[in-house]
This record gives sequence, C-alpha cells and structure tokens, in this order.
Amino acid sequence: MPGQEENLTTRKRTIFAALLLAALAGCSLPRGAALQSEISRPANADTADYAFYQVSRALLPTVQAWPAVNVTRTDGWPRSAHGSMGQLIQPGDVVTITVWDSSENSLLTGTEERQTSLGDMTVTPGGTVFIPYVGSVRVAGQSPEVARRVIQNQLNEVAPSSQVQLMLREGQNNAVTVAAGVASPGVFPMQDRNLSVLRLLGQAGGVAPTLRNPLIRLQRGQRNYATSLKTLYENPQANTLVRPGDTILVEEDDRYFLSIGAAGREDLVYFPRDHVTALEAVALIGGLTETRADPEGVLVLREYPVSALAAGVRGPRKTRVVFSIDMTTADGLFSAKNLQIMPGDVVLATESPVSSIQVALGLLTGGLGFANALGG
Repeated sequence: MPGQEENLTTRKRTIFAALLLAALAGCSLPRGAALQSEISRPANADTADYAFYQVSRALLPTVQAWPAVNVTRTDGWPRSAHGSMGQLIQPGDVVTITVWDSSENSLLTGTEERQTSLGDMTVTPGGTVFIPYVGSVRVAGQSPEVARRVIQNQLNEVAPSSQVQLMLREGQNNAVTVAAGVASPGVFPMQDRNLSVLRLLGQAGGVAPTLRNPLIRLQRGQRNYATSLKTLYENPQANTLVRPGDTILVEEDDRYFLSIGAAGREDLVYFPRDHVTALEAVALIGGLTETRADPEGVLVLREYPVSALAAGVRGPRKTRVVFSIDMTTADGLFSAKNLQIMPGDVVLATESPVSSIQVALGLLTGGLGFANALGG
C-alpha cells in the first residue's frame, strides 16, 4: 500500500542518516591542518612536553627576554674607525729602491753613473729591508715617504750626497680579499687605510643583484663577523674599515621558517629582511585560507635549547613552545606585529571548526541524497 511504502522509505532514510552520522562521529574528517583545541588542550596536562602561550601585549616583554634561537653565528661586527689616508708598508710588500748620488767617488754608483737600482726587495716578516753599507732598515708600518727618508738619512752617513727614491707594490699582507657574492671577486691592494666595506664592495663590482637579503661576512684572523648589506646602507657607523688580510664574503641569507596548514602558501619561506614579525610572516605565506583557516588560531611552534631552561636564565617553561595568535582582536594583531619570528620556526594556520562542520554537513547532505535515490 502507498502509505506503508512511504513509511518504509522514511525509515530507510532515517536509518541511513543515523549510520552516516555514527560513521562521521567515529572517524576523522578529511582536514589539512589541526584544530587549535587539539594542540592547546593537551598542553594543560601535567605530562605535556610543550608549553602553550597566548600572545598578548602582556606576554611580549617576557618573550623578548628569552634567548634567541638559531641565530647566525658571529662575533658581532667591528666598530668603525678612522684610518690613515696614505699607504702603509707591511711585511710581504715589495719595495723598489733607486739611489741617486752625484759624488765622483760614490760607494753606491759606478763611474760615469749617477744612479743605481737596488732592485725589488721583499719586506721581511720582521718588517725590514737590507740596504748595502747600512744593513737592515725597518720600514713596516711606515708610509713610503717616511720609509724613504729613513733609508736616505742612514745612507747619508756613508754617502752624504745620496738621494733615495722608493716605490711600493702591495703584497698579500697589504691587501684584502673579496671571495664571493660580487661581480668581480679578487684581491685588492690597500691604497690607504680608509677603505670601508662598502667602498671595497664597490671596487669589486658591487653585490650580485640576485642575492636575497645579502649577508656580509668579514673574516679577520680567528674572528668571523657578520651583518646584512641593508644594515650597512642604513647605518653609516656600521660601514667599518677593513684591515690588511681581511676576507669579505657576500652570501644569500639562508634563514627560513616553515609555513603549513590552512595558509595561502605551504612552503619553506626565506627571510627577506633582517627581522620578520609574526604579522609579516602571515603576509609572506599568502594570508589565511578564508574557507578553511581559523583566524583565532595562528600558531608559531619553536624549540629552545635546554640551556634556556637553566637556573638563573629567564626562559620558557619547556624547550618546546607553541605561541597562539588571535588575528580577530586588536591586541592579537598588535602583538603579532611585535613578536619576532626566529629561524626554524613553524607557522601553522589551524583549521577552523566551522570548516569541519561544513564538511560533515556536505557528507550528510550527499548521503541523504543517496538515501533518497534508494527510496525512489
């Protein structure tokens, strides 16, 4: 009978919907990221191995006092100073000395000669050169003009009318090297002691334009200094002078953070500048996916070294830390603007609970449609 058939169809639909809801309740719906509650709730347990912090204006001073992580290893950056405008002779340089003497019985020149060349002489490690009839004369650390006068004064004791001409050719110890990251790498003699890093890079043809946020490394003896090219441009005091023997390398900034979850871009994201805030990081990852992301649950995952938990050091409660940012409040947005992203951080855009409900409703609607087809 028609009434009985109609009741049977309704019961089938109801049973199928109940079975479908039970199935949805008993399994995980397809999602591309975790829910915020799935990460924040376990953090409250005593056995949790990570700490969970809600980012706010009140929290920022505390976080800023914690140690930085995964920073570029460096001895800082040397202070700028004023140097000599002229050349200074160093061990390893080559000096060419010519002696002029008009005396007829000169010890230094032959008959009918008025000059003699002592040839090219390499300044010894002790900073001296050998002059006939005089002996070793120290010239290192002096300008070519001062060294010329010193040699001439000592020669005048054996050849009163002698005059000295001195030419300098800088050696490896009186030069700086630009090894990489420029148009024309090489060894550059120091014509004076006022050679700054930027001036040296200019002599080397300039920094390669393809480098991302160029990092300047200065190797000086056993020390390794580093700063960014942008810092040198913006802060004249940072444009320090190079010293003989320095080596400059220009490298691409290899610091990065990871973007995952309901973000516009899931990728390894390199730092485009010296410092990146959490708010800038959200922009760099293409924002949040409108149909999936939970704007109240942007998470930053970070690992601190064990030393950050040591006694006497202000640090987090656990080495593993999760920062949660609420992008729907003014405090959350302003705080995100001041929270620094560290190299190696993970920026997770969590899934919105609403999107899970929508998926469930979509599946349920599809299931009911299938049940209707069965009933038909």
